[in-house]
Amino acid sequence: MFYRLKASLIFFLCLLVFCVKGKANAKVIQPKKILIIQMTKLGDMICTTPMFRAVKEKYPESRLFVIGNKTNKDVLGGNHDVDEYLTYEKKLFWSFVKKLRSEKVDFACITHPNFWGLAMLYLAGVKSIAAPVIKNGFCPSETKLYKMLRKFVSTVSHKMGFYAPREYLRLLEPTGIFTENTKKHLYFSKKAEDIIGRFFAKNGINSKYDFVVGVSPSAGNKIKKWPEKRFAEIADYLYEKYEAKVIIIGALNDENEVKQMVACLNQKTKVINTMGMFNIDELKVLMSKINLFISVDTGPIYIAEAFNIPTVDIIGPIDEREQPPTGEMHKIVKLESRASPELFVMNASIYDKNEARRQVELISVNMVKEKTDEIIADMKIRKNI
Repeated sequence: MFYRLKASLIFFLCLLVFCVKGKANAKVIQPKKILIIQMTKLGDMICTTPMFRAVKEKYPESRLFVIGNKTNKDVLGGNHDVDEYLTYEKKLFWSFVKKLRSEKVDFACITHPNFWGLAMLYLAGVKSIAAPVIKNGFCPSETKLYKMLRKFVSTVSHKMGFYAPREYLRLLEPTGIFTENTKKHLYFSKKAEDIIGRFFAKNGINSKYDFVVGVSPSAGNKIKKWPEKRFAEIADYLYEKYEAKVIIIGALNDENEVKQMVACLNQKTKVINTMGMFNIDELKVLMSKINLFISVDTGPIYIAEAFNIPTVDIIGPIDEREQPPTGEMHKIVKLESRASPELFVMNASIYDKNEARRQVELISVNMVKEKTDEIIADMKIRKNI
């Protein structure tokens, strides 16, 4: 109740500003300061990096601000396309309004419907603002207040069922940026690279000769989890058939999943368990040094994609058209008999939970093995593994 009342008061303030200043849809030529808000998860932020590169290619002298959460600040560490990253918290709403007002931002956009983000931009006096209008589906973030506030700014269509990184790029079109380039961009530090180098040496991994496979049994959204026992069977298969150096990847909060996977491994299978061992910077290096990564559709798979590492993505209930890695060196595993996916980039909260779990549970070990064999065969042809 308090949240709704506060949101209503913020909208009323925006309405008063609108009565005085009108819409934030000014035509901006050669913008000097550009801001992009992406306040969702790690994978979404990585899929937003093509926007940062597009800005700098068109306006290299501009200053680019990005607003997001704390984890994503680490993900973007070393990205020279981003001039300043601002870590957002709801309690800092008015501090951000003040900060952005002082910066006199020329153009800003939000990648996902978000009333608070859009209100913050409008109250900060940004000259030109672009916000998405969701087409071809339902997005729970398109609240009544968001839809009303959206009338005060420029709007750009975001089509569900289409490739999300390309849809994000449309938000830049009001600035004269038109591009189809959805290549992701990530970077890491020399310090992190040295740490992973020592880790490889300690564990007897030779990146030039060994076939190194990363496997992650966890998922940011638990509805997408594939059974740990099946991940163990995949690790057994990789070790036995391909003599792979298997690295289990997971954060400290993935302890249960990792422990269960390890407990199910064949006694003969040797793995390297890195659960909780590395920070985001070091994880980026690790992902860039392996030969193949296998997981459900979760953040690290997009790190792998950004570094051109082949992937096998167990997508379960995800719409494969919207965000999973694409191209010849990326394979998806899904239930072919499903009528439609349950989870989308713009709607990962309201869905049929039983059907979503069914779409994960019915993906068999053999289905994942088949895609793994396919991609390894392709890798052998291209890289002579």
